Amino acid sequence: MVLTTGYEQLRIKILGDCYYCISGAPVERQDHAILCVHMGLSMVEAIKYVQATTKSPVDMRVGIHTGAVLAGVLGQRQWQFDVYSKDVELANKMESSGMAGRVHISNATLNFLNDEFQVEPAYGEKREEALAKAGIVTYFIVKTLKPFKPAITKSLASLDDAESNTQRMMSHGDIKSNNNNVNVKEDSEDFHGGAELKGHASWLTLHFIDPNVESAFHCSGEAFSPLSLLGGPLVLVCSVPIWRLQPWGLFTWGGAGVVTLFGVVLAGATCLSSAVRARWLRRTLALLMIFSLSVFLLLDMVNCGIIEDVDPPVSTNASLNWTPRCPYPSYYSYVGVLSLIVLSMPTYISYLGKSVLMFLLAGAQCAMNILMLGHCLDREDTASTLPPPDQPVAYPLKYSLSATLLTVASTLVVVTRYAEKARRILYLRGREVVAQRERAADMKRRNGALIYNILPPHVAAYFLSTTRYHDDLYSQSYAEIGVLFASMPNFADFYSEESINNQGLECLRFLNEVISDFDAILDRSEFKCIIKIKTIGSTYMAASGISECTDSEDGPRWGHLSTLVGFALELKKALSSLNEQSFNHFVLKMGINHGPVTAGVIGARKPHYDIWGNTVNVASRMESTGKVGHIQVTDETRQILEPFGYGFIQRGMIFVKGKGQLLTHYLVSKDGVNLELDSDLPVVPAHPIIYQ
Repeated sequence: MVLTTGYEQLRIKILGDCYYCISGAPVERQDHAILCVHMGLSMVEAIKYVQATTKSPVDMRVGIHTGAVLAGVLGQRQWQFDVYSKDVELANKMESSGMAGRVHISNATLNFLNDEFQVEPAYGEKREEALAKAGIVTYFIVKTLKPFKPAITKSLASLDDAESNTQRMMSHGDIKSNNNNVNVKEDSEDFHGGAELKGHASWLTLHFIDPNVESAFHCSGEAFSPLSLLGGPLVLVCSVPIWRLQPWGLFTWGGAGVVTLFGVVLAGATCLSSAVRARWLRRTLALLMIFSLSVFLLLDMVNCGIIEDVDPPVSTNASLNWTPRCPYPSYYSYVGVLSLIVLSMPTYISYLGKSVLMFLLAGAQCAMNILMLGHCLDREDTASTLPPPDQPVAYPLKYSLSATLLTVASTLVVVTRYAEKARRILYLRGREVVAQRERAADMKRRNGALIYNILPPHVAAYFLSTTRYHDDLYSQSYAEIGVLFASMPNFADFYSEESINNQGLECLRFLNEVISDFDAILDRSEFKCIIKIKTIGSTYMAASGISECTDSEDGPRWGHLSTLVGFALELKKALSSLNEQSFNHFVLKMGINHGPVTAGVIGARKPHYDIWGNTVNVASRMESTGKVGHIQVTDETRQILEPFGYGFIQRGMIFVKGKGQLLTHYLVSKDGVNLELDSDLPVVPAHPIIYQ
């Protein structure tokens, strides 16, 4: 949608040299007529400036009428937003019956001007019969009585900004959704701001509420890496000095066997790290590492306590020379701290599971420090602190080490919970980023399809090209093009704005069905050289030879023009089929011409593809001056089509505006077979019908 700045006008389309816009839609406003008049006056002033600058006789008529409209998009190809109603036709008559350099308004528009303009009678109803039949009285704007104050409606301004963004992105070949960009920005802010899991996961377990998300979280975890399991062997290496300070007992040999078994399994897991993807296998390896490390540590502590109870000193003198066989039992607590850190590392176990395991290991070590190694720790405490004989140790080592183990375990629980929470937040944000990318890609595909449905394929590809500069528009000249106009002249009698037809909506639904069937014919492979240009009310406009065809270079020169005639005949068949289904008698009046044209996209912010030139004008006159059920062509076009097997009858000389007298012909046969002529049948006005 294009809204003219300051005047709140919504541009509908450009018909040749006619600029077609409305005010008061899609958002109603009370000053729509005032804005239209100011817009018309500014256009007249702009044309005067062009006249003075270029020294050309170009001029402009402005016609304004107020009424009701139906707005929408018809057909399946070359979508264009348009408005339909009897008042739209009257507005067109207001322009054609006006005068150059004047703003021509109807009495319906005058009623909404609130005496802000001085007017004078224009007597347009005497120059245009349709205005007189509708009871329209017309006026010219003489001068403005109140200064113009631009007022921007917020809703319209947002539409304007959205269109500008879309056009800017289209010009760079990257179609995206503006709203989608806003969502991505908001998600990015949430991500960097530390989004919480509230509403997505349980506060206690941190498990996602949605079981599918929870399952996906575990399945999409990072590829298995044995690095998180190497902490166990590293801790065992750190405890080597303790082994050397004591004889190896039965329990120590058992612990060494467990560690050896884990080493073998870990080596195998390292070799198959890329294949270890099953969740249960990851947990099994992690639990095996934790089990072997804990068992080895606890069994070695048991061994330390047992060997100290064997052959203790029996006398004071002997005790002075006696050397403990386990001199530093406190080292086991220090190794226990390292073991707790190792327990917190594997990501394949939930933080609650790791918390339970860490407290079990810390609790078991605390019990052994107090119950089994208490006398050993007391001896080590006495030997290291040397307090006065009559004063006990203030903080016994067996209790301080136990407190340290529990403190470390509690701290690691908090750290582990935070780490898992961060992992889940990152995963949730990652899912949202993936979803945003998918939505952005889907929106890009949708917008690309929309652009291809608004513009011809070769023009859409040009606009979506990344090599095009921002300000480059599309224009192309063609030397040999066929142009077709096909209209339903009795659709005006069919169209009514009565309540039985839902104020004309049902009539437009039928017209949409007709145009959609016409568009469907273009999907056939034999009509690949034909593109739809636009629809003007009930008139269908198409052209051949513009889009690239796959015909061989040695094919017929005007083969696409012959195909265009075949397409016109198919339109007649499609309309006849609809007539049989709806019990109506719509007829087509068609005109075809050939020659050079200029094609291009006009409008910097609302791209509209069209073709211009004398060829188009004559093709339009062939349709408007022809007979219903016939295809009228010029004599030059007849000469080109006859070698393709088409037969014609001469109509004679007719007057064509801007061309004078032209000799024209009607198509009557194909390969010697006469074509059915609907014009010889009685023309019965079509009757509006209701589609439920």
